Amino acid sequence: MSTAADGSTLPFATARSASTAGYTLAESTHHRRIEPRHLPDDAPNILVVLLDDVGFGLSDVVGGEVRTPAFRRVAENGICYNTFHTTSICSPTRAALLTGRNHHRVHSGSITERAVDWDGYTGVIGKDTATVAEVLGHYGYCTAAFGKWHNSPATQTTAMGPFDRWPTGHGFDYFYGFIAGETSQWEPRLYKNVNSIEPPEREGYHLSEDLADNAISWLRQHRAYAADRPFFMYWAPGAAHGPHHVAKEWADRYGGAFDDGWDAYRERVFARQKTTGWIPAEAELTPRAESMQGWADIPEEQRPFQRRTAPPILRTSRGRRRTPVPRPGRVRRRTAAPTTAAAAPPRRYRCCGRGRRRHRRGTPSSRRRIPSASACASRTQRCRPLNRPRHRGPASRSRPVLVSEVADGRVNS
Repeated sequence: MSTAADGSTLPFATARSASTAGYTLAESTHHRRIEPRHLPDDAPNILVVLLDDVGFGLSDVVGGEVRTPAFRRVAENGICYNTFHTTSICSPTRAALLTGRNHHRVHSGSITERAVDWDGYTGVIGKDTATVAEVLGHYGYCTAAFGKWHNSPATQTTAMGPFDRWPTGHGFDYFYGFIAGETSQWEPRLYKNVNSIEPPEREGYHLSEDLADNAISWLRQHRAYAADRPFFMYWAPGAAHGPHHVAKEWADRYGGAFDDGWDAYRERVFARQKTTGWIPAEAELTPRAESMQGWADIPEEQRPFQRRTAPPILRTSRGRRRTPVPRPGRVRRRTAAPTTAAAAPPRRYRCCGRGRRRHRRGTPSSRRRIPSASACASRTQRCRPLNRPRHRGPASRSRPVLVSEVADGRVNS
């Protein structure tokens, strides 16, 4: 019969006390119990990066045309696979990945917002199913999740909880991200563990970079306080899922790259994947479904819009330099050019009204239907400016962050 000591049953049994209690203190002996270690000394750190709505033919690592040098470094120093199972949509994919089981076995047959009371489709991962974070946590790993979490029941995503099916209820010691299928990349609805927070107030903010910054910060704390324990990090940005928010400076780098349409792109990538060996040389390109329009069928007046739908995948490229891959190197911080008085950005205010409503002077808000910031009667009393000057701290805080500072040296780069 197996015992909890071999890991067949979790959690492990608590170590017995090593002390002996006598009738008096003088007759008692005290010894600290030794908690058994369940991991080998060379247990690896684990980083899982899950990109949303990114297909097999996008990254240049697999024959695509989006430059991802960080992924290329990982691929060149590791093992790549070209056979995988996909469930096609958000919640089921994440549930299968995090539990190692078929998504129907963990009641995640569809996204949580479409949950119905049929076996396999309730949208509630049962407590009879452990996530990889829960298992590793019992063995001694530090665990953290960053980014999108789309596996909490849709009726349990408010500040009133319950929170046992949020990331911290599924084995993660720390969580920083959003509880939903999507959120704004500029003004996201963020949570730290189970507490709602405001995104950082800085010019040029983007969620992907914020998630990388927080992941790096967590790794630094891990090295400072728990360097003797390996870590498991689950990093799942909102990119490249909608809403499609990408900075112009990044989109412009690919200007004209996709102007010949998706049919030509498929053919180019397919041929390149054959040449590089990602797919067999005898593979045949699947025909486009008759229900889907070909690029030649798109009216000329609609093509400018269709071309603009390609750059959103570049949000992955935007965050690539900040992705917390634990390897020696430098993560460069972008510095904004000084803003002159004539080009100063409009003042932004956090409204004193209910919720996280914001408005911009002279610009209508989609969240708060007011013509301008001046329409908020109490703005001068309780509305706090968002883009006021902030103290940046010592000069040392603005230096580039060295990823080697946060890597503990046990992960092969």
